[in-house]
Amino acid sequence: MTDDPQLPPERHDLGRVFDEVPELYDRVRPGYPDELFADLVAVTGLDEASSLLEVGCGTGQATRSLAALGCPVTAVEPGAGMAALARRRIDAFDNVEVEMSTFEEWDDRGRRFDVLVAASSWHWVDPSVGWQRAHDVLRPGGWTALLGNVVVRRPGEPEVYAETADLHERFSPGNPGWGHPPLEDDVRTTDEGWGLVDDPGELFGPTTVRWYPTVQWFDGEGFADHLRSTSLYRRLDRDVREPLLDAVAERIRTRMGDRAARRYLSVLRVGRRAG
Repeated sequence: MTDDPQLPPERHDLGRVFDEVPELYDRVRPGYPDELFADLVAVTGLDEASSLLEVGCGTGQATRSLAALGCPVTAVEPGAGMAALARRRIDAFDNVEVEMSTFEEWDDRGRRFDVLVAASSWHWVDPSVGWQRAHDVLRPGGWTALLGNVVVRRPGEPEVYAETADLHERFSPGNPGWGHPPLEDDVRTTDEGWGLVDDPGELFGPTTVRWYPTVQWFDGEGFADHLRSTSLYRRLDRDVREPLLDAVAERIRTRMGDRAARRYLSVLRVGRRAG
C-alpha cells in the first residue's frame, strides 16, 4: 500500500480532500530522499537543458527537489489551496511554473517535455486518459517517473496499526482499508512494472525500479495529524474520523511511550516512452 492507495473512479472527488488541508498535508507527509533524485538524473540523463513536467505537484514537496536540479519545471495541480501553497514554497526558484488543472484537462499548448514526474499522484489520474497523455506530451525518447512512498513494517518492531486495530474496528467496523502494512522485505521483491497503477501497455518500455528506506517519527498527536492528511481517513465522516484519531493518539501515548514510527520504502519507477 502507498499512503494513498489505488482508488475507485471517483478519484477526482477524493483527490480534492487534500485541498481541504494543504498546510497539514505539507507539514506531516513524507518527502523523498536526495538519493532518489540523484538516481532520477542518472537514469534519465536529466540536466539543466531538459524540460520537466510534474503531474499533481500538491504542496510542492517534490517540486522543490526537482527545481533544485536546475531545469525548467512545469507543475500541474488541480487544487487551488495546494497550488497556492506550492507557489509559496517554490518562490525562491525562478525555473518553476505552477498551472492549475487536472492532468486530463490540462492545456499543454503544444509543449513537449523530456521527463514527466508524478510524485504520489499518478493514482489520481484516470488511466484511460493519463498514460496516452503522458506519451503524447513527451518528446521521443522521453521518460515517465513515478515516485511514491509505500508504508511498510519490520518484524518485531512496534507498529501503530497492530496496536490500534481494535480501535479502528470499533469506530469504523468492516472498513476494507484497515489492515497491517506489508513487510518491508516483501515489498522489495516487487521490483518490476509500475506498481499499483494500471499498466501503460506498449506506450512505455520496461521500468527501472529503485527502493529507499525512510522513516518518520511522531508523538501521538503528530501521528493522528499524519493520518488526517491521508485519503483513507479523510473520506471517513468527521464524526467517525475524529474520535478514532483521538483514540489512536491516546493509545500511542499510553502504550507506545508517545513515540511511533511511520516506516516507508520510497520508490522510483522510471520507464522510457516507446515510439
